[in-house]
Amino acid sequence: MSLALGLVVGLMAGTAFAAPALVATDPVDETTTASVTAPTRQTVSDPTLANARLRPGVYPAQPVPPEFAVGPETSESAPLDWSVGLRGTYLNSNGTGSFVTHVLPRFSYTHAGGIATIVVDGSADIAKTGGQNLPTLASGTLSISGSAPIDSVTTASASANIGLTQDLPGTAGLSPAIITPPQVFTGGAEVGVTRQFGRFNLGLGAGVQRTSYGPTNRTDTGLTDNSEQNYWAASANLRLGYQITPILEVFGEGEVQRDIFDSPTASLGTYPNATNRSLRAGVAGQWNNIWSANASVGIGERVFDEATLGAIRAQLYGAEISYTPDSTVTVTAGLETALAPAGADNPGNARIQYTASTSAQYTVNTWLRLRASANWSQSELVGTGTTERRLGLGAGADYVFNAHTSLNADYGYGNTDNSNGNTQTHQVSLGVTIAR
Repeated sequence: MSLALGLVVGLMAGTAFAAPALVATDPVDETTTASVTAPTRQTVSDPTLANARLRPGVYPAQPVPPEFAVGPETSESAPLDWSVGLRGTYLNSNGTGSFVTHVLPRFSYTHAGGIATIVVDGSADIAKTGGQNLPTLASGTLSISGSAPIDSVTTASASANIGLTQDLPGTAGLSPAIITPPQVFTGGAEVGVTRQFGRFNLGLGAGVQRTSYGPTNRTDTGLTDNSEQNYWAASANLRLGYQITPILEVFGEGEVQRDIFDSPTASLGTYPNATNRSLRAGVAGQWNNIWSANASVGIGERVFDEATLGAIRAQLYGAEISYTPDSTVTVTAGLETALAPAGADNPGNARIQYTASTSAQYTVNTWLRLRASANWSQSELVGTGTTERRLGLGAGADYVFNAHTSLNADYGYGNTDNSNGNTQTHQVSLGVTIAR
């Protein structure tokens, strides 16, 4: 009796003070457990393990139930994600061929803090064309954005960015007289706040943007100064939406933008300062994170300070749709209208541009990804009576060797029709990408 009583007391003490353990209550067939990666029940026979308490950062040793297993850190959960790509590209433009080498570094850092989420992104395209002694920074961007909840129905956001782009000689649509296209510097910042009032969603935003152009080297006029196209833009917008159903929302949006140029234009002798106003109304919807779409229509106006330049009015169209049935398929399409300055090496006082684009990506399996894209745009250069049309088609594939290395192949076709004539380009690229 004393021995049995001692066993019962010892069992009760172990149950009361030991760390929780999963005990197998059903008989286990040894012929089947060999094929099971992690059994659903586990018998703890090690007294040291049975009496150990779990502490933060200390995980139980395998085998454990699948729901408690801690897998390796993935690129989606890691704060820092980076990649470096190397591409060799052959470009044929109206029968003239050239070879370009690209180095494409990129990084993204995410800080998900208790107060705010901050994301820092950076990328660059360092290109070297055959015949050039030094590489060219074809593009480079650096941006930081953050959002933080003020309360349960209010969220504040802010972002800042800087960027540089420069077309390579022979790019489709450039004048044949351009030897070295200008560098385009951009930079700006935006702040915003959104708040929910029952079924109403209110958003306020404001921002400032700087755009400046470097000189153009031409065969006809030599080094051409583009500083008259440098300008500051300040904007403010208001969006009010009403949630008709959990899926559909109707909204109205208004925006005002002020463009201030550094110097008067040589052709007019006046500053082309202007004020843009736009008003849109539309509908937006999202269903089960599979479909998301919005469509809007409105009116836009660009009014110049100089009375002789008058005002420009245009119908505004906007739409965007995204389809993601699962993690292997992503399809997007969009339509947008913009009122903007004409830009360097372009005639006219302003530009009205309509742009449509679509893209698709399909992950066939763990080692093959397919991509396709198409874009179309039509621009009217106000004050010249000329238009510019662009069409682009692309397709590509990624062959994944392992989690960090992939082989990339792409083909692109471009057709540009503007005052410089018609240009057709074919581009073939092959390279490798190393990622975190």
